[in-house]
Amino acid sequence: MRIVHIDSEPLHVLAYLDAAPRGGSQTRELPLLRARVDELPAQLDALLVTSDLQGRAALNEAGGALRLLGEALAEEYATLAELDSVPDPAFTGVVLAGDLYAAPAADRLGATGDVRDVWRAFAARFRWVSGVAGNHDLFGKPSEQARFVREPGVHLLDGRQVELDDLRIAGVGGICGRSGKPNRRPPDEFVAAVRRLLPARPHLLVLHEGPDAGPRRFGNPDVRDAVDGRGTLVVCGHSHWHEPLAELPGGTQVLNVDARAVLLERADR
Repeated sequence: MRIVHIDSEPLHVLAYLDAAPRGGSQTRELPLLRARVDELPAQLDALLVTSDLQGRAALNEAGGALRLLGEALAEEYATLAELDSVPDPAFTGVVLAGDLYAAPAADRLGATGDVRDVWRAFAARFRWVSGVAGNHDLFGKPSEQARFVREPGVHLLDGRQVELDDLRIAGVGGICGRSGKPNRRPPDEFVAAVRRLLPARPHLLVLHEGPDAGPRRFGNPDVRDAVDGRGTLVVCGHSHWHEPLAELPGGTQVLNVDARAVLLERADR
């Protein structure tokens, strides 16, 4: 799967609150971009790909209460589908690249918390949801996470691959770092986990911490060395890029969806 075009202007934006650098909250907009890929499985009309939704927004059905931004995005997409602005969520898969939590008042940077409600909001409306945890994501107690990953439509990946509608999706969650904080592992273990997935030739490789890709496209150079030339589309977040799409010297495409959502549709649609 290769991206052949990505729009520079969003087809829709969703206003939300996130933490301001000096305290309190600020209003931002989450862009929804449309992109075209050369192929998708026949069972799918589109893929919705996103990460780093570290904000809060009001849900229509909640009477203005602030919910996690991912919950609001799932609802907003369903509304757009009713207007025929985007493909039917029943034939749209969702790929999450991590970091979906924000403090209840969206006023504290780097908050860590439970993101199961975001995954469930997508699973309830879309064909399925797959992806990885970010370094700020929790899924309840270990026993609760064990039950969560068996819920219908939920495919949380970390060092494994799943096949959904003939689409092979592999993923490694978290970031490189010292143990003691959630979803961190030593750099050599992280890169080794990525390398173990590549011989199975996934169509999508989902990472929270992705490869670097040149100036101002920050990431992990060891991950870049591991994935380039392997014929998979890499989806990542964690470090924001101004431009979402990059091509590595060996031909591997990297789609950075930090604080954005990208809708992948077939080029012939």
